[in-house]
Amino acid sequence: MASTDSKFQQNPPLKTQKIFLGVQIFMRTVTMTATLAATWVMVTNKQSSQIIGIEFDARYYYSPTFKFFAYANAVVSAFCLLSLFLLFLIHRHGSNPTNYFILFLHDLVMLCLLMAGCSAATAIGYVGQYGNSHSGWAPICDHFGKFCKRGTDSVVLSYLSLVFLLMLTISSATKSRKIQV
Repeated sequence: MASTDSKFQQNPPLKTQKIFLGVQIFMRTVTMTATLAATWVMVTNKQSSQIIGIEFDARYYYSPTFKFFAYANAVVSAFCLLSLFLLFLIHRHGSNPTNYFILFLHDLVMLCLLMAGCSAATAIGYVGQYGNSHSGWAPICDHFGKFCKRGTDSVVLSYLSLVFLLMLTISSATKSRKIQV
């Protein structure tokens, strides 16, 4: 004979729900702030340098990869703000696992977009730092040190956001695993 505890689904205590909501708000806010900062640092990244008497400029929008990186960070930042509103709606209407599944999908898409931007910027940054002798590309960071330093700072901020998004995706997946089909 089944006990009465197994007949009724136990709701998590209110304190646990509030802690979960607080952690979610904190991580989403940190992610939004870090991606916004990464976008700002990359968009304002520029440097001029004279090489053999010729003036050269380095700007983020000269590289399609850095433009994609900046736009990916901006989109993720905006969608983190949207996910905060979504989180409040989910919390307001009760903790239905289906709603957390939607949040999980949202977090997963943001994670993939940010990972693509970080990967692309890291690859181009590596070529900028070390060059590629097989392709005949010379390193440029010895001439544009400030540009490379700010680009590195932007990528580091973006990777920090990536870690927080990974934790958010895992927590959303954990909350949504109890979907009844």
